Amino acid sequence: MQTFIAAFVLLLTLVVLMSVGYIFKRKSMASSCGGISSLGMKKVCDCDDPCDNRKAKMAKEEQKRKMLEENRII
Repeated sequence: MQTFIAAFVLLLTLVVLMSVGYIFKRKSMASSCGGISSLGMKKVCDCDDPCDNRKAKMAKEEQKRKMLEENRII
């Protein structure tokens, strides 16, 4: 039982410390490698022309954006 309590207190302390760090620095946790952008790539596939699935998704997002813009109450 003491091991469980000690582990719980340790994990709770770590969570509190990470929360305090986030509150003061306003910086989210980041991976050590820096992600795709550290390689100079703007997107995962790094191709000049998006594929058909991506084009369809972009068209759907644009259509939704236009609909929201047209129906916006000022």
